[in-house]
Amino acid sequence: MRRWLLPEAIEDILPVEAARIEALRRRMLDGFHGHGYELVTPPLLEYVESLLTDGAHDLDLRTFKLVDQLSGRTLGIRADITPQVARIDAHLLNRAGVTRLCYCANVLHTRSDSLTATREPLQIGAELYGHGGIEADIEVIRLLADTLALADLSATRIDLGHVGIFRALARRADLDDDQVQVLFDALQAKDVPTLEALTEAIAEPVRSALRGLPECYGGSEVLDKVLALTAGDAEVAAAVTDLRQLVEALAGLPISFDLADLRGYHYHSGVMFAAYCAHHPNAIALGGRYDSMGKAFGRARPATGFSMDLREVVRLSENDSVPGRILAPWGDDPTLQQEIARLRAAGEAVAVALPGHDGSWREAGCDRRLVQRDAKWTLEALN
Repeated sequence: MRRWLLPEAIEDILPVEAARIEALRRRMLDGFHGHGYELVTPPLLEYVESLLTDGAHDLDLRTFKLVDQLSGRTLGIRADITPQVARIDAHLLNRAGVTRLCYCANVLHTRSDSLTATREPLQIGAELYGHGGIEADIEVIRLLADTLALADLSATRIDLGHVGIFRALARRADLDDDQVQVLFDALQAKDVPTLEALTEAIAEPVRSALRGLPECYGGSEVLDKVLALTAGDAEVAAAVTDLRQLVEALAGLPISFDLADLRGYHYHSGVMFAAYCAHHPNAIALGGRYDSMGKAFGRARPATGFSMDLREVVRLSENDSVPGRILAPWGDDPTLQQEIARLRAAGEAVAVALPGHDGSWREAGCDRRLVQRDAKWTLEALN
């Protein structure tokens, strides 16, 4: 076996891309800080019960599991940081009011989300706890748009949905958990023939409403359509009211709707959203409300937030510039050392030319050299 081979969908990050990722990570975390979000860093692995809270069935298959040789209990390597941040808010910080938290760290998936996706995303996100009103959803969606702008990206559309619509219809259809899961899978895949077969025994008007959900995507007319399909259901009407408030508050953003997009359905509890960018077929960021997650840690808290794979964002970003390094000669000249220190303090990367490596420094990212002219150290282009 070749020792340099890596597992499928696992890869090294080489210097140029690593520099771009780190620069954008710093900009985004500084952006979160400017909005009042505090940085937390949860551990890479926990007892699996903490990572897989009630309803997190979709995370179970994506989580690597192993046995802790100290306790004999099953550990999980995190596949999503959101449950960990919910634990920190509910159990460790235990604040009474609003808490804003952010994070950036690797997660690991047993399988990739798509043919081109990595199994080791660098997940960055922000979560807002303690406010159950629509104002919190408005804040995090605006923050998402601002965060994408830091990568010189703009969302071509931000699809809104609401898990309450599907849950209201599933309750009215009197389905058990297994039936709800099968129906959810068909809706998520927009598999209309399967959906029609699964709803054959469901009474009207719920049957037509469920069958009509895959067509409920587009502009604000979608909200009138779902109200007509659900014949004035009170829970659906409340969800539509939330969505209308979001549209009004988020004027200027490319808001649209997809009421059958239920990714993360099992732990979401209200508004859900997905952001898309040009030249990328999949959502670049996902988010929504998950008010019940903290209950598993002893304290249910209103919560909403979003996350994205920073590596994917960097690959989409048009800002490809990585500053070159300065090559300085080897030597103990005090004026040379002073100039090197000055350049480094100004933010430049200065590499000292170790003897015997002439002609190879461009490979190390050097594009300028420090030379002495007329007793002064100056910068020149590196040939």
